[in-house]
Amino acid sequence: MSVLRGLYPPIDPYDTGFVDVGDGHRLRYERVGTPGAKPAVFLHGGPGGGISPDHRRLFDPARYDLLLFDQRGCGQSTPHAGLDANTTWHLVADIERLRGLMGVRQWLVFGGSWGSTLALAYAQTHPDKVTELVLRGIYFASPAEYRWYYQFGVSEIYPDRWDDFVAPIPENERHDMVAAYRKRLTSDDPVERMKAARAWSLWEGGTIKLVPEGDFIAGFAEDEFALAFARIENHYFYHRAWLEDDQLLRDVSKIRHIPATIVHGRYDMPCPLRNAWALHKAWPEADFRLIEAAGHAHAEPGILDALMRATDAYAATR
Repeated sequence: MSVLRGLYPPIDPYDTGFVDVGDGHRLRYERVGTPGAKPAVFLHGGPGGGISPDHRRLFDPARYDLLLFDQRGCGQSTPHAGLDANTTWHLVADIERLRGLMGVRQWLVFGGSWGSTLALAYAQTHPDKVTELVLRGIYFASPAEYRWYYQFGVSEIYPDRWDDFVAPIPENERHDMVAAYRKRLTSDDPVERMKAARAWSLWEGGTIKLVPEGDFIAGFAEDEFALAFARIENHYFYHRAWLEDDQLLRDVSKIRHIPATIVHGRYDMPCPLRNAWALHKAWPEADFRLIEAAGHAHAEPGILDALMRATDAYAATR
């Protein structure tokens, strides 16, 4: 039996900065690895999650020149938790702008959770700019997924955490939790906004790992993170991510020629397996890795092993 792969050692960026993408938004980016090596971009989840130092460690620094960035409104990008001019298609345009900033013709695109949604939207818009795709925790941003996670489904598996999630919402508004939370997350009352943000964020933090961990969950309650994460994620889901019904699955034909790896945990709560399975059937050329003893998080051992093996394999294809 092979030993499960872990992250590469901690590494600092060799370059960091901000890029003005218009509409009042400035994106914070960093570059990691070896200048001039195989180009890649990392797309974080959420929406609104931001990048972390561990994300840099998913790629061999000797063989990759990796760009990571905080999407509009989150992490160190400004304005913090800003919703104006913050849509899927703004982000797709931002990725293209960053590719130009990096000065490369094509690059590998890596996206997990919401990052997989964004990676698919970007690749289907600019298929000639993508050399490979690594997708984890497939999410189509569809009404069925919202209902499963925010109305009925995961509520039956985590009833204790569900009680905490619905607590800020009056019973007569609980028929549409996304809309009820939007009302509070966009409120003029900062106390109400923060209370709703923590509850929204903790629901996700407590349900994305197969075995939830206290310290991991606590990070979702930190004020700055929770406010951006909850406001932006809710904003995107309220607007159905500005995608047409089944758009990302419908348009797989545009990217079937691109080498790809799909990694998904059997017990993924936010992103039910049926999405990854549907993508696998529509895209049989892609390498599909179903991880049995795993939930949603990229750091779960089986998922991490599959991701590391994928980035290593594609490093050799330059």
